[in-house]
Amino acid sequence: MTDVTRAKHGRPVHHWRRDVVELAALFTAVAVADGVANTIGHGPDGPALLVTSAVILAATAGFHTWWARRHGHAPPTSDTGAPPLADERAAGPSGQEEGTSTPVTVAETTVLWRMRTTVKDAPGSLAALCMALAQHQVDILSLQTHPLAEGTVDEFLLRAPTELATAEITRNVAQAGGTETWIERADAHDLVDAPTRVLGLATRTALDASELPLALRQLLGRCTIRSLPAKSPGSGRAAEGAPVEGALEDTVMRLRAPEGGVITVERPYLPFTPTEFARARALVELDARLGPRIPRGQDLLTLPEGNAITVRRADVADLEAAKAMHERCSPRTLSMRYHGPVGDADRYLSHLLSPSFGRTLAVQTASGRIVGLGHLLWDGDETEVALLVEDDWQRRGVGGELIGRLVAMAVEARCESVYAVTQASNTGMVSAMRSLGLPLDYQIEEGTLVITARLEAAPVTSRLPYDQVQAAAQPGTGTRAGRD
Repeated sequence: MTDVTRAKHGRPVHHWRRDVVELAALFTAVAVADGVANTIGHGPDGPALLVTSAVILAATAGFHTWWARRHGHAPPTSDTGAPPLADERAAGPSGQEEGTSTPVTVAETTVLWRMRTTVKDAPGSLAALCMALAQHQVDILSLQTHPLAEGTVDEFLLRAPTELATAEITRNVAQAGGTETWIERADAHDLVDAPTRVLGLATRTALDASELPLALRQLLGRCTIRSLPAKSPGSGRAAEGAPVEGALEDTVMRLRAPEGGVITVERPYLPFTPTEFARARALVELDARLGPRIPRGQDLLTLPEGNAITVRRADVADLEAAKAMHERCSPRTLSMRYHGPVGDADRYLSHLLSPSFGRTLAVQTASGRIVGLGHLLWDGDETEVALLVEDDWQRRGVGGELIGRLVAMAVEARCESVYAVTQASNTGMVSAMRSLGLPLDYQIEEGTLVITARLEAAPVTSRLPYDQVQAAAQPGTGTRAGRD
């Protein structure tokens, strides 16, 4: 037993009165125990009395346990000095006196927003904006600044209560001095800080030339990206060039493509800043310095009929082999694929095989002959899929294998949908799209059929050899080889 319980005025205080009370209680307990022992030892009802005492003690212990559970976890009152609960935050300036702050309950459900606004380049302008957001329990997760000649563009990643409308956010931002405010929903990918995201996009671009349009789209947000070749296929006309250093015109930037064409990036709802232009130009310059490149992986598969094929990425180095496949295809097959004169088919191959305009998969036999091509083409802010399978290899599952891999690439690239343009009589393409098991939209006009597959229901699982994933053999589908 300690005789010092607290300090008063810096000196220990001894509670001698409590010691006397405790000794008296001890002597009383000894006397009671002696009386109980004599009663049990010398009385005829000793065993019954002992059982009754045990029952009373057990009941007392049970009541104590129930009372402690009911009242033992009450929140501390303000005079105990305990800290506030975890789900409350004190609002107001840090210099406010204790007890005068109003607790603000944090919302249980929140959403992520990306917001951009322009403020005056003056001391205190950003602080006023942050205070306006804090008053509505809006948490600022990240902030990027884009200096301009007049003012500064601030880009925020916000976490706001679900019930807080975007109109309310923009109205409070405007009252705090923000102008030209733009806001849209964000997702978990936006939680990555800007330097890490740029480095990741640069790495993907360095590994695969076809990643450049996707990297620009993820870097700049929702925008339309078009790659124009130096000469338009079929017309022979040269595309309008761009300066070597590029050009920035409000909501449009034009960059010199590595192969001599032009990359146009358009975002009509929000002007580009010089910082964004510099980042985009650095990615294009990286792509130009590295030159043509694609991942050199391949998958070895066995078709249901027992034929062994190889699926791999293709580029302009496969131009002659692709032309040889054209010569073995019937005019009807070429017409269904290219929707025009058969003689123009070869003119499009250089464009289709270029990684600057998308990704191409080739199906190759054991002898090295290409018998099928699948294209995933970046068409502005949309994505097109196209197939061509040699006549002798149709109805063997080649088209289904290609379309499944192309859609997997589109999902990996975070595309919202893919579309295929074909003829209404092309039952093979229709069957391949239906085999995806995704929601499909059909539009028919003058014999042309456009099938759009929405990818929100597609699983984010890739079947691509360049993912550096070596899958085990599956019965009925053959074996899958790793990287070369």
